[in-house]
Amino acid sequence: AFGSSQRFGIPMFFGGPSAAFFATRDEYKRSMPGRIIGISKDVYGKDALRMALQTREQHIKREKATSNICTAQALLATMASFYAVYHGPEGLKKIAKRIHSVTSLVADELKELGFKQLNSSYFDTLKLQLPENITQGGVKDLAEMRNINLRYFDTGEIGISIDETTDGYRVHELLAVFAMAAGSSKVFMIDEMPEKITLKGDQLRTSDFLSHPNFNNYHSETELMRYIKRLERKDISLAHSMISLGSCTMKLNAASELLPLGHPGFQKIHPFAPEDQVQGYQEMIHELESMLAEITGFTATSLQPNSGAAGEFSGLLVIASYLKSIGQGHRKTVLIPASAHGTNPASAVQAGFNPVTVATDMKGNVDMEDLRKKVETHRDDLAAYMITYPSTHGIFEVEIREMCNIIHEAGGQVYMDGANMNAQVGLTNPGTIGADVCHLNLHKTFAIPHGGGGPGVGPICVAEHLVPFLPGHPVMFESGVNAVSAAPYGSAGVLAITYGYIKMMGTDGLTEATKIAILNANYLAEKLNDSYGIVYRGANGRVGHELILECRGLKSVSGITETDIAKRLMDYGFHAPTLSFPVHGTLMIEPTESESLAELNRFVDAMQQIHAEIIEVSRGEYTAEDNVLVNAPHPEYESVADEWKHAYPRSKAVYPLPFVAENKFWVNVARVDNAFGDRNLVACLCSM
Repeated sequence: AFGSSQRFGIPMFFGGPSAAFFATRDEYKRSMPGRIIGISKDVYGKDALRMALQTREQHIKREKATSNICTAQALLATMASFYAVYHGPEGLKKIAKRIHSVTSLVADELKELGFKQLNSSYFDTLKLQLPENITQGGVKDLAEMRNINLRYFDTGEIGISIDETTDGYRVHELLAVFAMAAGSSKVFMIDEMPEKITLKGDQLRTSDFLSHPNFNNYHSETELMRYIKRLERKDISLAHSMISLGSCTMKLNAASELLPLGHPGFQKIHPFAPEDQVQGYQEMIHELESMLAEITGFTATSLQPNSGAAGEFSGLLVIASYLKSIGQGHRKTVLIPASAHGTNPASAVQAGFNPVTVATDMKGNVDMEDLRKKVETHRDDLAAYMITYPSTHGIFEVEIREMCNIIHEAGGQVYMDGANMNAQVGLTNPGTIGADVCHLNLHKTFAIPHGGGGPGVGPICVAEHLVPFLPGHPVMFESGVNAVSAAPYGSAGVLAITYGYIKMMGTDGLTEATKIAILNANYLAEKLNDSYGIVYRGANGRVGHELILECRGLKSVSGITETDIAKRLMDYGFHAPTLSFPVHGTLMIEPTESESLAELNRFVDAMQQIHAEIIEVSRGEYTAEDNVLVNAPHPEYESVADEWKHAYPRSKAVYPLPFVAENKFWVNVARVDNAFGDRNLVACLCSM
């Protein structure tokens, strides 16, 4: 079963964002795409939520993945969930009955005016056949005079949809339009709308739904506000501290950039509204397309893809269409470095290509000898080369232009993964380097919030020869490849964030942000090098905008793993860095330009103190089985319990440095049993 949750309180936003959903039988769970949140247990047996069945996903399975969704619509799903929580089952039924009753009233009145309702059954949507003496154009003119948009079918019928915002006044205006078209002087009195259900018995649901207490307890604004606040307190966010997730670019989402999202002028626009009614959106969209094309050094932009992975898929479809147009449609091989994010090979498979891995050398660079060898082997069927710059290893590869030249000479196209564009903007760009197409992550480089897993926007920018093949849309405009999103401009509503970000930053500001992002990463690299070591550095001895911290040596002398370090960071009030990617046994850190020197120093202090704690274990001061790292994180309920079973004091566990006590973030659960969660997957809401 699948559907959309947009009707659950989410604005139309000119097409998005909104969350779709689907559910399936248990036997298909390992074939499901997207992140699945399941219930596990922590070490004390307390219920704990975690991402489950991750071995399906692209960052592990790569080209064999059954999921290629990193960024979905988590924030919108959360908003829709709160809509359901607030209204509950009875409230939702009341809303649905009113919508259907209003629709039934409209259908009855229009029937009396001579209009034939064509749907054999309906809930909120009518399809009307007009009498022979009434034209579609005549109805349209009358409707637009009253600021009413209807659906006008090419075959002459008219469509009407009703929702909970359709009040008595709008119903009166709607019926007046059709009465005038029919030449009737009837006056409609719509003071009360009696309940009328026309659906037949087998179309009506009789089973219970939303029976969990959470959907039946929070029906006042006060209670809902407190419920949301209780949940919010369990989440660490940028409001608390730096989130150093490598390859995620967790930068500031400024309030001034987010302000337009609360404006009705952005919220209440239908994606297929007449063009003369959406001039503001169109101007913003086209200007943003031009700005992104200029930033990337390309000719044109499509804003349709809704995530980075969707952008990859779209860009590869563009390449496939271009190759087909020049008689090279047989080319199916895509070369991808071993250092690439797993979305690259997964997207290649989705787009109908065959991914082939190119090795990396000991310094983290693409192995140029292996690249040349693979190009020669696949010269006749080479379609594309997917490269990330700076690489996922966190370095600028000096031979990037040579790589592009090698691919072009063999007849292939170069796809640049824009995940690390935060290290390019204003300093260089994909076009200058020699790429043909790239995607951008507006939820990374260009300030759209991550939302706990979306919304995202993954636009693609292309060189001139690929412009005719950008995604089209069957309703709005024709182009090369089929639509990759239901809406013509994807998640248009959040584009205002990026538009505002670029406009307020300007050329100089964007360039300065890139420089600071690189500077911050190198500052951390120098500060943490002696304690941990940096896995890869570029030819100049520096890193790009992120760094990979070496943890394997510490494990060999203490038994402490990168997972233990990540868990311990939670006790210091920091979100874990990216774990064991792209190199197993390491941590990848990206500070972004948004963090102050004071915050960077707090992170350094935490990491160096953790290093000291590891040394204590290596010296035998604490056992491998009972130390602050393997037992991390330490939740409040454990710390205040009457019984304390550990060899170290409570203060060492929960207040390891003075700054922690000033702004302590308490995790909600202790260490989670991952294996239990995968063996006993329960994807449901629990009262936590």
